[in-house]
Amino acid sequence: MHHEKKWSFFKVLNIALVGLLCLSIILPFLNILALSLNEGTDAQRGGIYFFPREFSVENYIEVFKQSTVLNALGISVFRTVVGTAVSVLLTAMAAYALNTKTLPGRRSITFFIFFTMLFSGGIIPYYLVLTELKLTNTIWVYIIPSLYSVWNILIMRTFFGQLPDSVIEAARIDGCSEFQIFFKIILPMSKPVLATIGLFNAVGHWNDWFSGAFYVRDPGLKPLATLLQEMLTRQQALADALLRNSGAYAALEKITVTGDSLKMATIIIVVAPIIIIYPFIQKHFTKGVNIGSVKE
Repeated sequence: MHHEKKWSFFKVLNIALVGLLCLSIILPFLNILALSLNEGTDAQRGGIYFFPREFSVENYIEVFKQSTVLNALGISVFRTVVGTAVSVLLTAMAAYALNTKTLPGRRSITFFIFFTMLFSGGIIPYYLVLTELKLTNTIWVYIIPSLYSVWNILIMRTFFGQLPDSVIEAARIDGCSEFQIFFKIILPMSKPVLATIGLFNAVGHWNDWFSGAFYVRDPGLKPLATLLQEMLTRQQALADALLRNSGAYAALEKITVTGDSLKMATIIIVVAPIIIIYPFIQKHFTKGVNIGSVKE
């Protein structure tokens, strides 16, 4: 009986802690959503928590008024879809090769790949390499440099190592080539890890504004995250300039969109696609994050 009470206490404690953690994530998001749907000047008065006081969609209209937003959205979708698909495929192929025990020099290759995780050349050498490869100011600067992640390769190799060898050996005995084994047996059995690595890649591509800001000069090649970041900077600078001008209060009264309200709408626009996609792959993602936790 004492053991059951002790277990119940810790179970309640765990539920309470997880509940508080969930609230710490959900409540700020609801606050951002409420502010994004509230009139900007009214929001500056404060007192808005989880529901808008003066409902308005002007913040979102202001974001999409920019003629380049749809083009930037297309760039973001292209780099996310193509970059994620190609990266997951190539990462899986590399992990499968490293998991093959008959690969000559497998340990040396694995060590060489892992070694790249420990050191970085720095931003300037990285930029010089991109320039020499003619990748700067092209759409491929978003995709090619991020095709491989050592961490993702190691995760996939760990997962492939847990697959039953008997199935693979039986396929080899039946005359299947390595490509047939990989595409017809390994990949269909690896949906959890593919969904996990795919989500990591997609989130990274969708949220990346740094590459567009520093490696691309053409405005037509800016992704959505970079465009919104630049738009937010301009809007905030304009608002600050008006506040410093003693004769600008009349103009400020006509503004319903402020830098802060635009910031909230920007956050929702960037986060919404990932939130929408996640429920469809949640089952596989949950299995994928437990890779290596149980060894049968």
